[in-house]
Amino acid sequence: MSSTEVARRLVRDMIGLGTREAVLSPGSRSGPLALALAEADHRALLRLHVRVDEREAAFLALGMAKASRRAVPVITTSGTAVANLHPAMLEALHAGVPLIAVTADRPARLRGTGANQTTEQRRIFPGVWFSEDPADFAGLVGRGGAGHLNLELDEPLIEPSELDLGAGEPNKCEQRSDPPAESPLPNGPRTVVVAGDDARQPARILARDAGWPLLAEPTSGSRNGAALVAYRLLLDHSPLAAQIERVVSFGHATLSRPITRLLSRTDIEIVHIGTPETFPAQAGPNVRFVTGLESGLPQDPAWLEAWRSADSRATAAIDALTPGTPYEVARSVNAAVPPGGLLFVGSSNPIRDLDLVARPYPVGEKRLVIANRGLAGIDGTLSSAIGAALSRPSSQAIAYVGDLTFLHGSNGLLIGPGEPVPDLTIVVASDDGGSIFTTLEQGAPEHAASFERVYATPTRADIGALCAGYRIPHRIVAAAELAAALEDPVAGLRVLEVPVDRTARRELVARIAASVAAAIQL
Repeated sequence: MSSTEVARRLVRDMIGLGTREAVLSPGSRSGPLALALAEADHRALLRLHVRVDEREAAFLALGMAKASRRAVPVITTSGTAVANLHPAMLEALHAGVPLIAVTADRPARLRGTGANQTTEQRRIFPGVWFSEDPADFAGLVGRGGAGHLNLELDEPLIEPSELDLGAGEPNKCEQRSDPPAESPLPNGPRTVVVAGDDARQPARILARDAGWPLLAEPTSGSRNGAALVAYRLLLDHSPLAAQIERVVSFGHATLSRPITRLLSRTDIEIVHIGTPETFPAQAGPNVRFVTGLESGLPQDPAWLEAWRSADSRATAAIDALTPGTPYEVARSVNAAVPPGGLLFVGSSNPIRDLDLVARPYPVGEKRLVIANRGLAGIDGTLSSAIGAALSRPSSQAIAYVGDLTFLHGSNGLLIGPGEPVPDLTIVVASDDGGSIFTTLEQGAPEHAASFERVYATPTRADIGALCAGYRIPHRIVAAAELAAALEDPVAGLRVLEVPVDRTARRELVARIAASVAAAIQL
């Protein structure tokens, strides 16, 4: 089969499987794939997105796949182009996102020679499902999660022939289905429910039905209804934490040390709905992995009420100390997401600030709050947010990131004329550096001499000038003005840069902790 025939058959299979988005980084060896995809896009059989940077292309596809729960292919030429997919493929692997790398390769006879753009790119992504058979695209999609299809394409790469792509019928490919329920948990032990990334609604429903406190991360899909707000400070400072006798854990909880410490305990029963790959600690004999749970009868209402009362007092203490701080930025962003809206959150401080102050949304309003939490890197965040916004019809989409995350992924704003662009507001909490490190061990005063250079890494970059280079509207707003600015109508991409101070971040965190500790002891 010629390279042109391979490419057209593969694109026809994509369409038949319900693929509706594809991302391409152009190159010579992938030429027949590019032409077939362009024709499919012209016929409105799928929507093609073209990016010149393979790393950003992969993260764009990752965001689409994460938000839509459909498999999205990213197509590249051979050589270093393939290696540039690696960060996004790792994130997809660890987050269970259906991102499919389709990489063009030189013929096998050229491996081990000095042929141009030829390297060993088979199984370059360890742990990712792999195939060299173009007929296996359906199999890779059906497995769920990340996949890699490596195609040896020989010359002639481009040849004239009749192009039959078919129409194809949509067939939604879910990342995974909610697990079936098992037998109910026995009543008795004082239980809390932890909802990590992508836990979704089963965590909230279990907590509601059993009358247990719900400790839900912002990207859990469960931070609505009666979820607690200041749970991580309650775990550190409330006497209630020592009274926990059982934890039921959903999703991939990696956001805070208090939760990690809780799930690392060996003196209580821990039930994790999932596998060891989504459990954030080494599992001892007290940890049980199951596929699903049903609650028994509602538990002692006094247990839940004690947590709610402590959370109310803790939240009031936090609110009193955070006007004009980065936490006000997080609070404004959280409040600005309308029903049906999308919020994509960057790693480091933005998601942790959001975690501390974000009020739970009402149940049923279908907001989607997501982040790249598989490996929690800052790379590719802008492209992932753009991809998520492109794949989800929404009344408003917001990305919330720090300045280093913005700068690290700024090439995601390199979008050619005529390419699809979402209506997306990018909020940048701009403190000229990595402020998260000020709150960790390396932010202690004894490390001050080297802190700025090797941890804070200030750049003095002009974000406005960078946006101008990409022709993206940019505006500087104060934290107190952000809520109003987020109400403005959006057409295309825009950047709202909010200057915040990081020099007092360590002291602010300490004051909040002390205030919460005092409030919940009353």
